[in-house]
Amino acid sequence: ELPPSEFMQVADSTWLVLSVVSNGREPSGCQATGVTKIARSVIAPLAEHHVSVLMLSTYQTDFILVRERDLPVVIHTLAGEFDIYKEESGECVPVTCDDMSNGFLKPKPAASPTLHPVQSPQTRFCVLTVAPDTLPAIATMLIDVLFYSHSPPREAGAGSQDLDSITFFAFSLIEGYISIVMDAETQKRFPSDLLLTSSTGELWRMVRIGGQPLGFDECGIVAQIAEPLAAADISAYYISTFNFDHALVPEEGIAEVIQLLQQRQESGR
Repeated sequence: ELPPSEFMQVADSTWLVLSVVSNGREPSGCQATGVTKIARSVIAPLAEHHVSVLMLSTYQTDFILVRERDLPVVIHTLAGEFDIYKEESGECVPVTCDDMSNGFLKPKPAASPTLHPVQSPQTRFCVLTVAPDTLPAIATMLIDVLFYSHSPPREAGAGSQDLDSITFFAFSLIEGYISIVMDAETQKRFPSDLLLTSSTGELWRMVRIGGQPLGFDECGIVAQIAEPLAAADISAYYISTFNFDHALVPEEGIAEVIQLLQQRQESGR
């Protein structure tokens, strides 16, 4: 419905959403462990078969976006470990490899993925949700933060080796569930009684991946970050964008995460 415009760039691929559930049920109303819980079972196998993915972690669950043209490879790659269903007219219908045999091409061996630089800004983030019926109460503030507030908070001195701060605000509305990622300073602008987070109220630090726009064609970026964190049993939320990828990890674990990723960089050289 959006009108064509010289200001809007649209990727030529159509993407499909994969949602990984346990025993056929989504976790509801509680925070998941993020991308690390599906690193070995989904993300790594897809990277090995040269399938590019976009990752979207939310307060409620995690979603993997794959290009529609890669669906046959995705089905064949994951069918050994998962029962796969597609949604038709609101109903979940089983999918088998035989259903996707037409158009399936044996994937070419994946080239060694590029090791992208990582940076960790000093900004502290919150992962939140809000009840849909209270959304109108913060709608004006959301619009202001999304479209008019572009000055990042200053939380570290100018001499910091990492980025002092970063502007990042993510809002998603998926099947009625709202998920928000915002920095701790921005959170103070919202009514505290309307924003819901985990009982521990933990804060998160970000690792930003990429030194230039990543685009959508390269594969293995998410796997490079998710696998070492999964091996260390470190929870992480992961949000892919066109320019950068972003992994959010618990604040108390950021030093260990940076060390793990530096070791990954050194071993890949």
